[in-house]
Amino acid sequence: MVADSTLTQPVTGTVADVPFLAVPPAVPNESASMIVALHAFEPPRSETALAGTLPLASLPAWRFYLGLPMFGARLPEGGVAEVNRRGQEDYLIQLYGPVVEQAAAELQRVVSELRERFPVRDEPPGLLGVGVGGSATLLALAESQLAIGAAAVVNPIIDPASVIQARQRRLGTEYPWNDHSREIAAWLNFASRVTDLTNRRPQPPLLVVNGQQDEIILPEHGQALHDALAPHYPPQGVRHIVVPDLAHTMGPEPGLEPGPPAPGNVLADRAVTEWFHLHLTSAARTTMKFDQRD
Repeated sequence: MVADSTLTQPVTGTVADVPFLAVPPAVPNESASMIVALHAFEPPRSETALAGTLPLASLPAWRFYLGLPMFGARLPEGGVAEVNRRGQEDYLIQLYGPVVEQAAAELQRVVSELRERFPVRDEPPGLLGVGVGGSATLLALAESQLAIGAAAVVNPIIDPASVIQARQRRLGTEYPWNDHSREIAAWLNFASRVTDLTNRRPQPPLLVVNGQQDEIILPEHGQALHDALAPHYPPQGVRHIVVPDLAHTMGPEPGLEPGPPAPGNVLADRAVTEWFHLHLTSAARTTMKFDQRD
């Protein structure tokens, strides 16, 4: 059953076994664009927290904030303790890799079911990911069959080796690399997957947002990804910005609810909102002419 187009309050539910928080456009509309968002491992680490951190409130679009695998309502048996155990035993093999892979793989089914339940336009959705959610967004761009209208990633994990290095510094222990974990790290190192990321036709516009205060994913990482992608995009099709006051963690612990507005978060929200308005929801947007080079 399609949700009433006059609905003005957020809705929670589950589609394709994935929990979501749906936020309607500020002005009711019989049909609006849709944006699907994925949260991070760090705050914001829930649908509600991400919706409060990056509300995209002025967009004439439905925003669907999804819960990641192994988080919130999808915690494995044993709860948070089991998630921590998996991370300690082998972060890449048992936690990071499986979450990114599943989150990206289930997007097509989730989008299809959301279309059946909500008054959204029959057009490719926007994708938004933060942190690990940004990794899943990039993986969907690289591998999924889901048509994507535009994408934005905030503090995305471009190379999981950066996270491993940060964990080693924090925990004071060496990560036990093996052939399997090296394979996962190479697969999810998007700096080395330019061909896969630029193989779509048409190519969805992509915004990469880095925080100047991010100690894990440095702004140089985002700039390098942008520079590698730019030759394969039309002018203005890919953009990289650095937000001065934005850190990797975008809220207080435990990260299940949004914290008070922080300057960096507000600026990131503004940048993402403007990107989706330009490339997804604006009635004045034009069809971009895409380079047909391989």
